[in-house]
Amino acid sequence: MAYQSVNPYDGKTLKTFAELTDAALETAIATAATCFQTWRTKTFAERAVVVSKAAALMHARVDEFARPVTLEMGKLIDQARGEVVLSADIIEYYAKNAKRFLESHDLKPSTGEAEIESSPFGVLFGVEPWNFPYYQLARFAAPNLMAGNVVMVKHAGCVPQCAIAFEKLWRDAGAPAGAYTNLLISYDQVNRVIDDPRIKGVALTGSVEAGRVVAGRAGQNLKKSTMELGGSDAFIVLDDADLDKTVKWAVWGKMNNTGQCCVAAKRFIVVEALADRFLDKFQTALAALEPGDPMDAATTLGPLSTEQALVKLVGQVKRAVAAGATLVMGGDRIDRAGSFMQPTILSDIAVTNPAFREEFFGPVALFFRVKNEDEAVALANDSDFGLGGSVFTKDVARGKRIASRIDTGMVFVNHPTWTTPSLPFGGIKNSGYGRELSSVGIQEFVNKKLVRVSSIDAAA
Repeated sequence: MAYQSVNPYDGKTLKTFAELTDAALETAIATAATCFQTWRTKTFAERAVVVSKAAALMHARVDEFARPVTLEMGKLIDQARGEVVLSADIIEYYAKNAKRFLESHDLKPSTGEAEIESSPFGVLFGVEPWNFPYYQLARFAAPNLMAGNVVMVKHAGCVPQCAIAFEKLWRDAGAPAGAYTNLLISYDQVNRVIDDPRIKGVALTGSVEAGRVVAGRAGQNLKKSTMELGGSDAFIVLDDADLDKTVKWAVWGKMNNTGQCCVAAKRFIVVEALADRFLDKFQTALAALEPGDPMDAATTLGPLSTEQALVKLVGQVKRAVAAGATLVMGGDRIDRAGSFMQPTILSDIAVTNPAFREEFFGPVALFFRVKNEDEAVALANDSDFGLGGSVFTKDVARGKRIASRIDTGMVFVNHPTWTTPSLPFGGIKNSGYGRELSSVGIQEFVNKKLVRVSSIDAAA
């Protein structure tokens, strides 16, 4: 089964779901296309009634929505609750702000009048990952629904219950049939959806490999796309950083969602003056994490999302060590039921080591020593990825100067890269293109139309 809930805590299969038939897929696309013709004519206030209701329902049912996240992909239950609240906040944010973001605005031509107005594209198709099963959906659906588009989503195969719950949320909120559609479809059917002329835009959050395939298919069809792909975020520690506070953020930045986050801190770049002390404190803090049932609030180390993810990550670590990296701690699965991996630190990673270029999606930290801030910036930028990054220093002005030199879509000073509804999210290089969230994200799939009024007697 392509769509299957398997609890990574104990390996038990919870539920399986059949893929849509081609006939059912055709009906779904036709329904969405019909819905768009009506939804696009609604006022912002009318759309906001539905979107605000969806946010209110999520806020009111936090535990109900959080439970399948933990059961399907192993997220610690408190973090799952936090994701539900964040997702509801994103939905509410666009219900309140979309009209302001998309209001027509006047230009000042030398003669006559001109304005830019925003109009929706139509039916949009999103391909979304498992690691934040609601947040990824909310940041795609909420702005686009408020803009007057309708959305169809192929979610990850390991979180079907979360996908179904999010679709039901929109029905419960009063959205018309076709406004939000969950598609349990195959990879071949994904191509069919992208090729369909009724689909007007494509968004993907996922791996670089998936991005190449989906963006390529969208490009062949001359369809606008956005891609939020992988990351290998640098966590830079300068010589004047508050070490104890920085280490606490290092653990959070690395281990939030068990490290399964595109903007997780992955490469820890520490100036020589603090390197030994940072590594010692970081290792001690990681070693204190306790594996257990992610439904238990006392657990501090959850499983990876799937057994396949665990096997892949352990293999990456072993290849890195075989190529000369030093295994500071961890490096293997934990000897217990479930898809648990030891918190791991690798150091002495040469440029020729495959680990230098790879993304490690889990509890694996790459540790680098540098002489000074210039070396830190150079190393941070020596990456195929360009999503986020962070700089830790007591001198905020210095931190901002360093941030300006780092080639990524986002840099945080004295905090790991993170997300809120009002901050734009996205990257450059192999981390993709386009932005989600904030006033920027809602502009991706709207037509910025120029309306020009001139005198009929005006010169050409």
